[in-house]
Amino acid sequence: MAESVTVRISIVIDCLDPAALIPFWEAALDYRHVDSPPGYAALVARGGEASPTLLLQQVPEHKVGKNRVHLDVHPPDPRERVTRLEALGATRLGDWDEHLVEAAGVRWLVLQDPEGNELCVVEHV
Repeated sequence: MAESVTVRISIVIDCLDPAALIPFWEAALDYRHVDSPPGYAALVARGGEASPTLLLQQVPEHKVGKNRVHLDVHPPDPRERVTRLEALGATRLGDWDEHLVEAAGVRWLVLQDPEGNELCVVEHV
């Protein structure tokens, strides 16, 4: 019988300057930066819980178009998190999306990090 193996997950975001994005993504995810090779910035969950690693990977080209994959973050205080991320260079892409409030009890706000990578801050109502 085969042994059960846990698959480790890393989420990779291409960017021009990984080091410059560390404060933003630390605040977005409540993660911390750990040692990583040149051209990369690795961030992990602060408490050591089993969460994906976020890897910021340096690439030579600017982002073009909409992300096909993005992160949804569900912080305890979404509006405070948005304010903090905007102070770190986030840009809002519209207003809070309310279309699933009645059906699912959630709304979200789409933001871009300082290099244009999208993420959603989700509020449970």
